[in-house]
Amino acid sequence: MSLSPLRGVRVLDLTNVLAGPFACHQLAHLGADVIKVEARETGDLARQLGADPALNEARMGASFLAQNPGKRSITIDLKRPAGQAVFRNLVATADVVVENFRPGVMQRLGVGFEALRLIQPRLVYCAISGFGQDGPLRDLPAYDQIIQGMSGMMSITGDAATAPLRVGHPVADTIGGLTAAMAIAAALADRDRDEAVFIDVSMLEAAIATMGWAVSNLLVAGQEPRPMGNDNATASPSGAFRTGDGLLNIAANKQEQFEAVCDVAGHPEWKTDPRFVDRQARLQHRAELKQRLEAALAARPASEWWQRLNAAGVPAGPVLSVKAALEQPQIAQRGLVERFEDVPGVGRDIHVLRTGFKLNGEAPSVDRPPPRLGEHTGAILEELGYGAAERAALIEEKAV
Repeated sequence: MSLSPLRGVRVLDLTNVLAGPFACHQLAHLGADVIKVEARETGDLARQLGADPALNEARMGASFLAQNPGKRSITIDLKRPAGQAVFRNLVATADVVVENFRPGVMQRLGVGFEALRLIQPRLVYCAISGFGQDGPLRDLPAYDQIIQGMSGMMSITGDAATAPLRVGHPVADTIGGLTAAMAIAAALADRDRDEAVFIDVSMLEAAIATMGWAVSNLLVAGQEPRPMGNDNATASPSGAFRTGDGLLNIAANKQEQFEAVCDVAGHPEWKTDPRFVDRQARLQHRAELKQRLEAALAARPASEWWQRLNAAGVPAGPVLSVKAALEQPQIAQRGLVERFEDVPGVGRDIHVLRTGFKLNGEAPSVDRPPPRLGEHTGAILEELGYGAAERAALIEEKAV
């Protein structure tokens, strides 16, 4: 398999902030030529977001840098007829259009799916929105936390004292982006397709779809999910446990794994204790088992128990900070973090994440850093056949 399975595919990325840019981030790493079509003066809102105020001011915010490496940037004012004409010419060269405006916005500008499919008959058009292109909520704005709350995700995050609780990163946005990327790749892989396809990604539905186990317990077993903190609803001992130094995640989901935990902890008698003898008994007496296990784990640090448990065949791992997670040798060896040197508009080296997979043993990468706003406008217009005088006229007219 080539490391660039989407080579030759051109994607027009009209999206902002996270869900759409993250979708196109995946496509860029798969080899697609991703052209970011941005508003002329402000660009993607993510350019102004992140923990470094100076980068935000320079329209190269850390949030933008995270999911836009490998892309080119052209600025187009889609409210101006001349800008719309440029965009249509660009669509004629494209395979995919991705947008995350509210439903109906692209149509009102005259560049919706029905108009664009006349220009590119095999176009893959992906619209990402909070609630989908139809239904009573279609016109409402939606951000990650809104979707987390309305999906039920927050209601089962945290414990009885803290729930509902927001997941600590924009998980609903990310899920929406991954869903879109998967659907786009599937449409492109359909060799028999001879017409345009409209992909309607609802962030709300995508988020709920990933909650399959919790939802299934409600739909099939009639048991409404509840917040359980760091405990696993399906097994015990399975969750996060205090040790002599730090938290340790243990997933003893099988009977033999539980018995191995007993031996490693130095309490083989738990294996025959009626309260812990089988899965159902352990679930009913979860609190008692956890109390006893944590008392035993207090004798050593998490790092030592981690090694002992894994050696005994019990899945376990430390609970790390983000910084510590990135510093793991495992992450360094597999090449998840990519470095770009002296990035224009940033003025220093930056490190960003690639994808979470490899192709033929190699982590997919891109060959250019995140673009400055409109950095490639002139070059892309020239590719489309606009002469120097025409390019100057478009700039004078503020169409690009």
